[in-house]
Amino acid sequence: MSEPSDSRTKTLNFNIGVLGHVDSGKTSLARALSSTASTAAFDKNPQSRERGITLDLGFSSFTVDLPDHLRDSEGQKQYDSLQFTLVDCPGHASLIRTIIGGAQIIDLMMLVVDVVKGVQTQTAECLLIGELTCPRMVVVLNKIDLLPPNKKQGAIEKMTKRLHKTLENTRFKECPVIAVAAKPGGPEAPDTEEPHGVPELIELLKKQTYLPQRDPGGDLLMAVDHCFSIRGQGTVMTGTILQGSLAINDTVEIPALKVTKKIKSVQMFRKPVSGAMQGDRVGVCVTQFDPKLLERGVVCTPGSLRTLYAAVISVRKIGYFKGSLATRAKFHITVGHETVMAKVTFFGLPPAGASESPSDTKPPPPQPCSLETPFTLDREYFYQDEYMSGQSEASSGPDPDQWALLEFERPVTCPLLCLVIGSKLDTDIHANACRLAFQGRLLQGFEDKSYAETSLPHLRIYKTKHKEGQVERVTDDYTVIGRNLFKKETNLQLFVGLKVVLSTGETGVIEGGFGQSGKFKIRVQGDKKKENYANCIELGARHLPSVSLPRPLASTLHTDVINLFSLLSNDDSSYTFSQCLNLLINFNIYKLELRNVSGIFLLISLERE
Repeated sequence: MSEPSDSRTKTLNFNIGVLGHVDSGKTSLARALSSTASTAAFDKNPQSRERGITLDLGFSSFTVDLPDHLRDSEGQKQYDSLQFTLVDCPGHASLIRTIIGGAQIIDLMMLVVDVVKGVQTQTAECLLIGELTCPRMVVVLNKIDLLPPNKKQGAIEKMTKRLHKTLENTRFKECPVIAVAAKPGGPEAPDTEEPHGVPELIELLKKQTYLPQRDPGGDLLMAVDHCFSIRGQGTVMTGTILQGSLAINDTVEIPALKVTKKIKSVQMFRKPVSGAMQGDRVGVCVTQFDPKLLERGVVCTPGSLRTLYAAVISVRKIGYFKGSLATRAKFHITVGHETVMAKVTFFGLPPAGASESPSDTKPPPPQPCSLETPFTLDREYFYQDEYMSGQSEASSGPDPDQWALLEFERPVTCPLLCLVIGSKLDTDIHANACRLAFQGRLLQGFEDKSYAETSLPHLRIYKTKHKEGQVERVTDDYTVIGRNLFKKETNLQLFVGLKVVLSTGETGVIEGGFGQSGKFKIRVQGDKKKENYANCIELGARHLPSVSLPRPLASTLHTDVINLFSLLSNDDSSYTFSQCLNLLINFNIYKLELRNVSGIFLLISLERE
């Protein structure tokens, strides 16, 4: 790909996201700061003007002298000037998809708070999004002109303390707070009165800037947020370059549509340029393309992005989300710059000691693992009914390392390692509750539409199952007859040789079936008399090297598994002892094999004598 010209690299572009609750004055603040507006700035959407709120991302910019702290170690300037690009994100709760998309392209977040109303629901959600997407933040207390003059300073100081208290447990602890009045008198007031505090805000923003990583190398990835046609020229796609670079005459792909186009011209805030690189806000003109086909999406180097039907992600619950994260639940998944519904399956590393005393209800919580533990298809993972939290009544600590399988309702196009945010956007927006549920990074994608048959069997997620039966009688000092574990049609030869352990310490093995009704015979070793036998016999599926069963055999075992899962009523037959003796069987079921049948028994771990 062609390198951008040297003439345009003298200006450093720095992207600032303007986020906050609806009607906190974000657009008025962006207008007060800006000197140049893009084609999508200041609520140009007719619906935005009619409703008085921002409905889509708006972009504008202003340029200042390069601050001294951005010079290199020898005092030399890498750039001649600093351009601030303002990304005005909508504040309405129903537009959170757009907010998340805008937050992923910013270098610094400007959180706008109505000084009269304080932190509101969407203010908190914007703060959470900022924590996930950008390293620095400035809080702007807007509308100070609405405060009584004799109480203004006290109210500002009180709100500043309250905000610092709110932020003390976030990555933005002790971030700067500044008070302004972006539009004195309100949106309908004439423009005769100058904004208050804007020059001081610009100086604060200059102090907060840093040299973001800007690498022109690698494949192009550009987040497109607007698309429109210009008569006689072509179709313009405007957006932010997330990685790589582009130049006139380069060929780019629109992966969602599987089409490629050649770049005819490039502009940055209405100034023609020969190229652009990572971090730049640009307009790219192509020919013979209908703008109605691409409202929002990505443009990339041809062949560099994949379309995924499912994916594995690392996952961490967002602490402010009060609901549970249950397996098989559906969430709104924002991945790359798309939001789509997906079914989620949570899994983690096998719990410590799970192979010794497994349970079918509440397995012991996994021990905290290193966050650097990589995901690989070469190991086994433990199926979880829900996300496991490290915070509980018995313990408090970090959440254990966990992953999630996402199965999308429609395919998505995105790069690996991109940010993933799971939300419950169907929650009542007036419920005053956090809708952002979890975050993660995309680690493994499945491109095959038939991934459930071709790819998921390689993802070995197992669940430990437990079933209780009864000892019918003891025939002699060394033989026990058991029942209520298998149906009469079960092939008991599959279980012959399985080791059994009595609670008093005796050991034995299954010798085979007894009769035609599913009963079985256990040979007990040792000198103990039958009156000393325990109340419980455990068929322990110790986690030793696994025995792989061929696929036809796995299918024949399905009826056995269904039997083991079902609760069998106790027979009121007479027993050798006055008290019924119980026995237990434990085994592993792999959850993602042959998705058309629930609970297929694919692999069983046996310990043989």
